[in-house]
Amino acid sequence: MNASNPAASAAHEFALPDVGEGLTEAEILTWRVAVGDTVAINDIIVDIETAKSIVELPSPYAGVVTRILVGAGETVPVGTPIIAIGGTSAGAPATASATASDDAPEEIAEPAKPERQPTLVGYGVRTGESRRRRKVPVDLGTVVPLHVSDDPRDRRVLAKPPVRKLAKDLGVDLLDVPASGPVVTRADVQAFAASRGASVARETPLDAAPVPEQAAPQPTAPTFVSASPADVRLPVKGVRKVMAETMVRSAFTVPHATEWLTLDVSRTVELVERLRTDRAFAGIRVSPTVIVAKAVCLAMRNTPLLNAAWIDADSSGTAGELLMRGSINLGVAVATDRGLIVPNIPSAERLSMVEMAQELERVTTTARDGRVQPSEASGGTFTITNVGVFGIDAGTPILNAGESGILAVGAIQRRPWVAEDDSIVARWVTTLALSFDHRVADGADASRFLTDVADILRDPATALTY
Repeated sequence: MNASNPAASAAHEFALPDVGEGLTEAEILTWRVAVGDTVAINDIIVDIETAKSIVELPSPYAGVVTRILVGAGETVPVGTPIIAIGGTSAGAPATASATASDDAPEEIAEPAKPERQPTLVGYGVRTGESRRRRKVPVDLGTVVPLHVSDDPRDRRVLAKPPVRKLAKDLGVDLLDVPASGPVVTRADVQAFAASRGASVARETPLDAAPVPEQAAPQPTAPTFVSASPADVRLPVKGVRKVMAETMVRSAFTVPHATEWLTLDVSRTVELVERLRTDRAFAGIRVSPTVIVAKAVCLAMRNTPLLNAAWIDADSSGTAGELLMRGSINLGVAVATDRGLIVPNIPSAERLSMVEMAQELERVTTTARDGRVQPSEASGGTFTITNVGVFGIDAGTPILNAGESGILAVGAIQRRPWVAEDDSIVARWVTTLALSFDHRVADGADASRFLTDVADILRDPATALTY
């Protein structure tokens, strides 16, 4: 900073904080502010992507943005300065010597900067809804922006962070995407990327060869040129990188075993239809997954080993242990544009059916919007993954690190079924696949658990016996 400029010397650099336990780096996804913007304490200034989620960072200072130190798309370690905020309102009230416009002190003046707290969100007390401050005239004698872009493409484009992430991965500039509404959507980006790929292929055939200038035209047989776009390499980072590392570590360090069970769930389907018309569930999305989640929590009472964790022996010679958990943090696998995210429902065993449905809807929506906080995607004890939504009958799921069980639920379909009187009837049928850590539970434990879950899904009334 220039020591001869009081405003410049008073600028504060905001370093990338640790937004979750063990975070080492994060990617700058989208800047919400530009050089010259005025911000207040707790205004959202940037979206970052961690290994588990997209997080909004609030400003710990009030003042004028003087520098953007890290560009969008860059990945930096925790502790790296990412933005500089200065001016008369950078943590101190404006003074009479300020040379900004007459109304600037009223717009940007803030009380003295409160003591910084170690937490990410809430530096100081939030007194109202967070909002973007309008840009006010800034006297260059008070604040010296080190870089101000004159590029008209720096204008804002309205799009959610996951949509911006998708556009970046596809190499699409959001400014070029025709929006179907006031906000650019995922479908808009995908449609533009598809049309652009076809256009590029038509304009530049991949196997076109130059023709010598002096060569006489020769009759040739018709050739067919591929319209496929060129191959693209995408960096593996964020959620996908962590997911890949976790799955490899789990698959090759934990002795997996999987059991399958196909069953008639017609009564569960009937119950779901009744709950959808029940006033207690008004406005709540009810699906068979709600019944599955409840069945898992009830079955865990008879087989708590499926909710336990294996702890390896340490270097001091302490023998391995089993951690018997007192609560079920139920993970729900959700497929998103950023990869597979598994947010948790804490203390799921305590929830009523209505509360379970509400929580499932909440974590699913939050995950797809890219707003799962790091604390919500860690500490799971058992996971449910619904591969049936993709029309898949079943699969062999891989355990999440630190967990001893994961249940895959296949597609629920109408199939011929042999009834108790040997008649063949059409029933709603699905397949369950339970993978478990064979160090923690043996075949008998896993079979008991899977049978209990299946019994409840065959006849939800049996839940009253647990």
